[in-house]
Amino acid sequence: MTKHATELLVCVKCRRGSDAPEDGIRPGQALHDALSAQDLPEGVTLRAVECLQNCDNGCSIALRGGPNRWTYVYGNLDETEHLATLTEGAALYHDSADGLIPWRTRPEHFKRNCIARIPPLEDDNV
Repeated sequence: MTKHATELLVCVKCRRGSDAPEDGIRPGQALHDALSAQDLPEGVTLRAVECLQNCDNGCSIALRGGPNRWTYVYGNLDETEHLATLTEGAALYHDSADGLIPWRTRPEHFKRNCIARIPPLEDDNV
């Protein structure tokens, strides 16, 4: 099986439903910055995105991984509490054949805070 690269997309505009902080660093940006300081699982690339349209429900991320793989969007993330959850979840996603992480092996936060599961694009050339 050929593994596709996995992207961990982090909304850097997330404010967790509050006004922008006085220091100007939004929780979403702080989450991205904290993840960029971590060792991410092999094959996982971190990418900042402008908005995932989940503004009132914590920080939001998406995991996507190429053709024939499901994409997931998760929310209610905290920029300090969920770093290990995100790296664990990204590794499980990357290691799956189709992007589907079996329910029992998903991090607890992923079980309860999935915003969307998006079907894969079908690529006839794969």
